[in-house]
Amino acid sequence: MTIPEVPEPVVRTATGAVRGRVEDGLTVFRGIPFAEPPVGEARFAAPRPARPWEGVREASAFGPPPPQDTGLAGPPAALPEGDDWLTVNVWTPAPDPAARRPVMVWIYGGAYRLGHSGSPGYDARRIAEDGDLVVVTLNYRVGMEGFARIEGAPANRGLLDQVAALEWVRDNITAFGGDPGHVTVFGESAGAGSVASLLAMPRAAGLFHRAVAQSVPGTFFSDELARDIGTVLAAELGLRPTVADLAAVDPAQLVKAGQTLTPRMSQYLDRWGQAAPTSTPYSPVVDGDVLPVTPWQALASGASRDVDLVVGHNRDENRLFTAMAGKLGSIGEERAAKALRLYAPGGAEAYRAAYPGWSANDLYERVQTDWLFAMPSLHLAEAHLAGGGRSHVYELTWPAPGSGGALGACHALDVPLLFGTFGADLGLLLFEGAQPSAEALALSSRFRSSWTSFARTGDPGWPAYDTRRRLVQVLDAEPAVAPYPEEASRRLWEGYEFAALPLIQGA
Repeated sequence: MTIPEVPEPVVRTATGAVRGRVEDGLTVFRGIPFAEPPVGEARFAAPRPARPWEGVREASAFGPPPPQDTGLAGPPAALPEGDDWLTVNVWTPAPDPAARRPVMVWIYGGAYRLGHSGSPGYDARRIAEDGDLVVVTLNYRVGMEGFARIEGAPANRGLLDQVAALEWVRDNITAFGGDPGHVTVFGESAGAGSVASLLAMPRAAGLFHRAVAQSVPGTFFSDELARDIGTVLAAELGLRPTVADLAAVDPAQLVKAGQTLTPRMSQYLDRWGQAAPTSTPYSPVVDGDVLPVTPWQALASGASRDVDLVVGHNRDENRLFTAMAGKLGSIGEERAAKALRLYAPGGAEAYRAAYPGWSANDLYERVQTDWLFAMPSLHLAEAHLAGGGRSHVYELTWPAPGSGGALGACHALDVPLLFGTFGADLGLLLFEGAQPSAEALALSSRFRSSWTSFARTGDPGWPAYDTRRRLVQVLDAEPAVAPYPEEASRRLWEGYEFAALPLIQGA
């Protein structure tokens, strides 16, 4: 008996027809341009509409990643080279315009300096399968191309790329079986900072209807700080931070400028303050135009009050970074004292009093986690609540099995759990290539069911957060709804304002 071949599906978009692939019961389209390549005259410009094409474009391969520091992971494998950085990918149960399935749009993290949607850890098939919905992933410009403050160019070009991708979803997703009136954006780390930014951006209004922000970074730059960092970045190349100076520079050279500055940022502590010890010279810029105010200020004033929000963090976020620096479990008193002086609201003694008997190492991990991810995430939920919105909060407390459990519930652990990609990207470190346990698989399934339920109905399966009971979903081997676990830290940070990080004048 001959098994009939499944025809390769063709979908017509606003700019031309694309041919996808049927894979494991889903139809997948990769590398569809949502904007023209941002090179030549379009370099450092806001994204421009993709140019139409004739015939049927093959959509079987991911588009090339934007220029970036490949970091510890090394260069992306088996991905094409080229300038067509701005592309989307679609996983759909069936490209049926009548289906009108909910849509989830993923925004990757990577400290605003690296990341691409073709990364194996972002294989979205399990989310699309489990949720019976359409999943879109996208590329956006990172590093100097996307976030450096350059004279003559709009700020936050990476965020503008995300808006352009969401406009593509609005205009085209019906043909892929999705509902453009039922869109959820979700992202982790810099992707969560991007989601928070989109909630605050007038240009993004109406393009999505629910949002999931996993580990929101508190680092947003003031325009003055971003301009000063941009000047130093350009100076690495002997140039000024202007379009005229930089537009003809090979993108790889701009990547190198960031690579050489990053390990020396702490030398600028007297000018850049809290931004100096971070691992990236890039963040969204509160420029007064693309991003008028910080996400916390915008949400507290009622921006996006009609957008339901899931937001949360991992218990031991910072341990990933101390592990990568080879310092896991070995932070001494001097370094801990410096971190407490720089980040602790109310001063170092307030933290020591709140956590009596804690070691220098543990205090360091706690204040770093609180400042960079935990408290920004919690405060985003509270700002949304204050502005009339609804927030659901979670905390992941299940420890990664890698390194004998010493990593704890560290940064980015939620990504392989959500996507079920335990043997890819950081999953290789967090799970050490081992077959995931039944416990890990059950928690992974719980992540997907909660996220897709939220995308479908606005209910992730636990109560909305309020400032009386403060109930959150604690994600562990035995998930439970309980009062927010980090109450000591919450009290320390109560009333703290996550403002745009300033340039320290007169330094």
